[in-house]
Amino acid sequence: MSNWIGLIICFGYVFAIIGLAEGLRRWRGYTIDFTRKVIHIGVGMMSWGLHFLFDNPWFFVVACLAFVVINLLDWKYGLIASMASADDSNLGTVYFPFAAGVVALLFWETPPLMVAALMPLTWGDGLAPVVGKLYGRHPYYIHKHKRTLEGSLGFFVAGFIFTWLALWVIPGMPVISPMAALLPAFIITFVTTIVEAVSIWGLDNLTITAVSIGILAFWPFV
Repeated sequence: MSNWIGLIICFGYVFAIIGLAEGLRRWRGYTIDFTRKVIHIGVGMMSWGLHFLFDNPWFFVVACLAFVVINLLDWKYGLIASMASADDSNLGTVYFPFAAGVVALLFWETPPLMVAALMPLTWGDGLAPVVGKLYGRHPYYIHKHKRTLEGSLGFFVAGFIFTWLALWVIPGMPVISPMAALLPAFIITFVTTIVEAVSIWGLDNLTITAVSIGILAFWPFV
């Protein structure tokens, strides 16, 4: 596929996810907290198809930089209601595409690692606040930011499942068996669950990804 066509599909997909979230907010009455995470997970899952869209990481990096700017403008001016955060200091939507671009540059030649590095952020961080809000009964606080044990458990379960799947389902090198993928997926998710719990101001989008990168970069996949 032409990289230019891939770039068009990339932008079209992201704006379609945003449109879906905005539709859910307006027509079905879903809260902004929910629609924000629909976008978060939907956009993160695009990583599973990047090698079908591009033959090198640079076009995707350009798209990521474009969304850094778009999301920064949205954070400043409130252009897209379904992406808004109740915390004005939260720049998570700006950090997300930046983190994705860095992961693509570092792991482009190892697709399973590239996708796996983004799954704790995509699914763990995406579902933690949703689970916490629906089922949270045991709160704890980090610098006045409320967390729940149930939300952290939701992070771990979702992050582990999709990190594990990415490591052995995504084609490319290294080839990792389902059994060999279990331990690194567990360790990555365990550590990122703790990191997410103590990260504030949207910095978890950076810290979670940094931890995933560090573990995957040094894990002996042989």
